[in-house]
Amino acid sequence: MSKKLLSFISILLIVSCALVQKNTQQQEEILPPIAKKIPDTLRIHDTLLVDNYSWLKDKTRSDEEVIDYLESENSYTEKLLDNKELQNSLYEEIIGRIQQTDLSVPVLRDSFYYYWKDIKGEQYSIYCRKRHIQDNTEEIVLDINKLAQPYEYFDVSNLRLSPDQNRLAYMADTTGSENYTMYIKNLKSDTLLYDTANNVGNLCWGNDSIMYYIKEDISGRPYKVYRHKLNNDINDDVLIYEEANTAFYVYMYRSRSDEYVMLTSGSKTTSEVRYLKTDNLLSDFKVVQPRIQGVEYSIYPHLEDFYIVTNEGDAINNKIMRANFSNPHKSNWELFLPPQKGCELNLSVFRDYLIVYEMKAGLEKMKVMDLKKDSTYYIQFSDSLYDFSVWGNYNFETEKLRFTYESFTTPPRVIEYNLDTHEKKILKKREVLGDYNSEDYTEKRVFATAKDGTRIPISLVYKADLFKEKNGTQSVYLSGYGAYGGVAYPYFSYSRISLLDRGIIYALAHVRGGGEYGEKWYDQGKMLNKRNTFTDFIACAEYLIENGYTEPSKLVAEGASAGGLLIGAVANMRPDLFEIIVADVPFVDLINTMLDTTLSATVSEFEEWGNPRVEKQFDYMISYSPYDNVKKQDYPNMLIMGGFYDRRVNYWEPAKWTAKLRDMKTDENILALKINMAGHAGASGRYDFFREIAFEYAFILDLLEVE
Repeated sequence: MSKKLLSFISILLIVSCALVQKNTQQQEEILPPIAKKIPDTLRIHDTLLVDNYSWLKDKTRSDEEVIDYLESENSYTEKLLDNKELQNSLYEEIIGRIQQTDLSVPVLRDSFYYYWKDIKGEQYSIYCRKRHIQDNTEEIVLDINKLAQPYEYFDVSNLRLSPDQNRLAYMADTTGSENYTMYIKNLKSDTLLYDTANNVGNLCWGNDSIMYYIKEDISGRPYKVYRHKLNNDINDDVLIYEEANTAFYVYMYRSRSDEYVMLTSGSKTTSEVRYLKTDNLLSDFKVVQPRIQGVEYSIYPHLEDFYIVTNEGDAINNKIMRANFSNPHKSNWELFLPPQKGCELNLSVFRDYLIVYEMKAGLEKMKVMDLKKDSTYYIQFSDSLYDFSVWGNYNFETEKLRFTYESFTTPPRVIEYNLDTHEKKILKKREVLGDYNSEDYTEKRVFATAKDGTRIPISLVYKADLFKEKNGTQSVYLSGYGAYGGVAYPYFSYSRISLLDRGIIYALAHVRGGGEYGEKWYDQGKMLNKRNTFTDFIACAEYLIENGYTEPSKLVAEGASAGGLLIGAVANMRPDLFEIIVADVPFVDLINTMLDTTLSATVSEFEEWGNPRVEKQFDYMISYSPYDNVKKQDYPNMLIMGGFYDRRVNYWEPAKWTAKLRDMKTDENILALKINMAGHAGASGRYDFFREIAFEYAFILDLLEVE
């Protein structure tokens, strides 16, 4: 530990080894790292903000003092949580449930079947293809393990096949900072072309020789669209679009029908779409409808028509319109499907079928519209709580829909659904090795009541015999997010079984700010309504305590990213409700981050959290900002995790928050910070990812004294 980062203190933090390695060691004294204070003041409106730890942000990532301090935090955490044996045991337990050598279900794209495979011991997947499914030989399209060999971190994104399937474009990030480089591979010769570009955010093929890529600005915002001709000098590429409004992000995609290239520019509340026929790529993109503040829309080309999903007018949860592609301006939109109260609509299109997605109460339904038969029906699911993901449907002219289905208790299964005959065929069931039986677990939905009377759903899963075998309250792991209109889905988790089998209840709080009940549910948890997210979560914790599921000494609260903001605010507001708080890449330094427009997404998120330069919004934001509201009080045991190269929630947010908590808190509970050398999503390799989960679970199980 660096001497310059420590000062002598008169009282040592006494850490009971019974919490970290029960009855196996004598008690020992461990010095926590003490962050130096360098007061930095800022007066905004009539409020003086004092930030003693801004130096952690002001210095660069390569600064020796910053690195020494973060290493001292990691070293302290490693010594404090001296439970390597438990971590290793949990890790082996988790990977012991997974088919480590596995093969995905092949997907037919024109003349090739594509699939990925995992090999035991390898961190990354290998992407392959065959001409015929029965072939004994395969062609390796991309072996990420070989690409990743020189790096501690490696992530591949935006894999895009050229229309003739002779080339593969992809983006690679080697640090976790999400600074991606574009590469193009010739699949026939198994070589990389010289066509590369840095700081790329999205890729899209126009035809076999023309592709588009989007460059990012210094904050990571995709904003410049370039047209590239294969084998031409990248410096000669043509800039075809630049988005000047820093609140807007640019994205491109090729329509399922292969007839159009779509260029979308959008903020949190407004969108604008351009389109171009793929048989005339050297012409100019045409605007469907110029942007109107507050109006969002997306385009789904279908033969001679565009289907439009939009919130225009009174359609807060979207409606579906239709217009001829020859003149798709809003004045020519015709109503195809009206809005539905409390139910958000989205869409997929095929030649003879439309799939309408209806989101209500955190559960999504698939409504099939058969255009040939002029009939409508729903695809039925068996579980009371479930999640599905539609994927691999590249062919426009098909009657088969592929999706993955899962629930808290049902492992993922790949399903092929015949849209004409309604036949449901299971192509693959993901294995859970060992003695797992879904009937041994119970999943259900309960409702807490918020202060304003709103019913807040809580999804639960636990061992079916839990309340038969044990009396009294159980340990509960309560997770929440509640931001960006995102839905918290009841998905299956191989690692979560390690909690359930030890008698821990997993609870998912569907708080406002998410999209479980559509746009209104989202609006009630953003901007000047954001505090509802926190009080909803508190109401969920109180419900679980009052109804005999748990008690504060057995309650864990967890949140990541914007969910970390939720957890951080709740820690300040009601620390008495929880024994443990786990915050992963937590967005807690709200005011300072939203004042810095050079950071990723700051400007676009003025419409999510507010703009602190607007006095009314600042007054509201400062009232709950986790970092700014740390005070002298007892806090629960806390595990805080961050990513050194994370550009969404930069490392200094969890580091500053930890330093302030350590200075202010009045208890002797554990406060541990771990900064991984990765990005926002954590480790890139699958084995490293499971080790991170085992680390978190070991922390929880030790403190809950669960065997």
